[in-house]
Amino acid sequence: MNSATITSNITIGEGHPLTLIGGPCVIESEDFTLKMADEIKQVCDRLSIPFIFKSSFDKANRTSINSFRGQAIYEGLEILQKVKEKIGVPVLTDIHESSQAAIAAEVVDVLQIPAFLCRQTDLLVAAAETGRVVNVKKGQFLAPWDMKNVVRKLETSGARNILLTERGTSFGYNALVVDYRSLPQMRAFGYPIVFDATHSVQMPGGQGDKSGGQRHFVPTLARAAAAVGIDALFMEVHADPDNAPSDGPNMIPLEQLEAVLKPILQIRAAVAQS
Repeated sequence: MNSATITSNITIGEGHPLTLIGGPCVIESEDFTLKMADEIKQVCDRLSIPFIFKSSFDKANRTSINSFRGQAIYEGLEILQKVKEKIGVPVLTDIHESSQAAIAAEVVDVLQIPAFLCRQTDLLVAAAETGRVVNVKKGQFLAPWDMKNVVRKLETSGARNILLTERGTSFGYNALVVDYRSLPQMRAFGYPIVFDATHSVQMPGGQGDKSGGQRHFVPTLARAAAAVGIDALFMEVHADPDNAPSDGPNMIPLEQLEAVLKPILQIRAAVAQS
């Protein structure tokens, strides 16, 4: 396998260009979402790389009950539909409950299973049964070889286009660390590998009522992942991350995106030629 067809002109996997899965953490408004999708697409067009826009209609696992969660499902999906129509790019969003799978699948090209929920059988089955591409983030608590059981749940339920994402492993309290051995270990399951560079620098709950992050480490971790070998790069991007309502400390500023991506693409090209 080792490839997943997203659209007629975007395939993620061996022998295909590195794809960027990028966008703000959460849908803040229609205007902002469309602007971000357009700006990121322009960067990807200049770099000649495929682009999948990501943003969440609901962040159900925020640290605080008072934290901004996004839009209701139908309002959020309507905005993502406009991104597809007006910007012309495929879209990805995460789901948190089984009942959301079929609804979201009517709009999005990729359904994402959050890391905290990667073992939830009913959620995996519901996502697989939609026929959409399913991207599963490896839980911060899970060994990479244990993702084989996640893959089996998806395959048994009919999924064939599967993506597996590394996003860091719990390292004591309020910290994550990336074990790059997980990339080839998960690749052995036969599916494309994604590296989530921004959530890997997150400090879960590190600011009391919200998570912290160390975005200055994002370029370093992403370059290392490219050297090991990945098929897509997941990176949350925001025009003003310091004032973003969710995950600001680990999101990349939009103005820095192109400069961050260039060396990553050079490294991946060198690896592909070796």
